[in-house]
Order: sequence, then structure tokens, then C-alpha cells
Amino acid sequence: MSHALPNFRHLYYFWVVAKEGSITRAAERLGLAIQTVSTQLTLLEQAFGKALFTQQGRRLTLTEAGRLALSYADQIFLLGEQMQEALDASDSTRIRLAVGISDSLPKFTAYRLLEVTTQLATPVRLVCHEDQYEALLGDLALHKLDVVLTDRAVPTGTTLRVFSHLLSESEMFVVGAPALAHEYRDDFPASLHGAPFLLPTRNNALRGKIDDWFERHAIRPDVVGEFEDNALLNTFGRRGLGLFFTPAAPAADIDYQLGAELVGRVPEVREHFYAISNERKIKHPAVEAILSAVHKGALADG
Repeated sequence: MSHALPNFRHLYYFWVVAKEGSITRAAERLGLAIQTVSTQLTLLEQAFGKALFTQQGRRLTLTEAGRLALSYADQIFLLGEQMQEALDASDSTRIRLAVGISDSLPKFTAYRLLEVTTQLATPVRLVCHEDQYEALLGDLALHKLDVVLTDRAVPTGTTLRVFSHLLSESEMFVVGAPALAHEYRDDFPASLHGAPFLLPTRNNALRGKIDDWFERHAIRPDVVGEFEDNALLNTFGRRGLGLFFTPAAPAADIDYQLGAELVGRVPEVREHFYAISNERKIKHPAVEAILSAVHKGALADG
């Protein structure tokens, strides 16, 4: 009995479901409705004429046919990755580096982390994508990105074949527009009690550390804004809406990048920066350069 060839999109959705072990999590990763993913999976099983998953408790597990299909799907997506790299290699003038940048990562930090790639013998053509952390991890696992720069490590227990590499860590500064900085600089940090603050939202890795620091110092700030996007938070801070936290940097950089002045140093609160890479048989020279810089101390504490 013959069957129609599987649709590539159906295979792609199957691959994500297999990696996630759940249609719900796969739908979240893909940004689709659960019913859409379920329907695509059913169409693929109909094309193959075999069940690819079986339900075990609350988790989907692969059948024997599903494991075989997944092994081929892995090869298909790996070949796609190798094809892109071969095409990039055919252009000897520049190496293409697709970078995912978490929207919570400060822009000048992203630049500092990528600056090492400008020193390679072969010039690099950067292709930068900014998105939420979870979406970038999904694109990395699907080989749409070469590396993700972010402020958090990959959670333990993930089914994705991705790996965290700590690049650097930095103490935090409290900064603000000049008028606010002048008002709250004296008697720091006690002066911050009741001060207007712009903070990252609670799903940001840094927010819990900031809240703990406030509590230890008996500081109750007036939270006038919470932001998922770091650039937007900085924009409001530059306009003087409130004080805000930023990774340690030279005063000239803070003034140029943020239009702000230092209020006080917060060495107890540290932000960590990671490069997340996928499992690749072919190493990307620009990614290797970033990771190598860690071992050489080129990305030391800011």
C-alpha cells in the first residue's frame, strides 16, 4: 500500500513535538494553537499510515515508527544546517553568524559579547534577531540560529540539545537621568526608600535578585513601571521617569548609551550573561571565538 509523501511542515511540527514530548509545549514553542499542531501531526501519521506517538500518562512517547521517523527528521534538519554552512562557506569574503539576542539583554552588553568576532581573520557578517528567550531557544534547536546571547542559562531537564556557556558576569549599578541621580545619590542605598523605579518584569532572571536586595536593605521603592523589553525600560529611564538598574560600565558609556548618571553601585546583585549553542557536528568559527574568549579572560567581569 502506497502513501503520499509527508508534507515538510508536518514533519517539522512532528520534530518539535518529539523534542518537547508534549503537543502543548510544542504549540507554545511554535506560537500556534494546540489544535493546529495536533491536526498537522494527525495528517503526518495518515501520510505514513502509522502511529508515531503513544500516550504515557501526561507525556507523549515515540512508538517504534516514531523513533525511526525522528532519526530521519534529525538527519534532514542537520543536512539543512550543513547546506546553509556550505553555501556560506562558498562566499569566502565573510562568515555568516546568525545570533539570537534575548530582549532582556542590554544592547551595549550584546555588542561587547559580539565584539570578539570582529577580530577573526575572515570577516563576519552578523545577522541579529531579537526575541523572547523561549522563542530564540526554539530557533536555535531548529538550527535557524548559530548562537543565542541571553541573561539566563538553559533550564535543567530540557529536552532540547542546547548548551549554556557562561560568558561573563557583572555587578549592577543604579542609574538615573541627571536630576534624579543628583536627588538620590546621597546616603545610598537608604536614599532609595520611596524612590521611583523602573524594573524588569518578574519573568526576568534579574528581577528576583533585585527584589531580594531591596528586602535586605529594607527599601520599598515606588515602582512606576515594569518592562519586558530592556531597551524600552532604558528609554523611559533616559526620559527621567525613574531610576533603573544597569550592568556595570564606565561612566562615559552609561552617559552615552543611557543618558544617565551613576547613583550607586550594587555589587551584591550580579547579572550573568550566557552564550547558548546547539549540538553541532560542524563548529562555527565565530561561535568558537566567543567561547574561546571566555577561557582567555577577554570577557571578564564588567
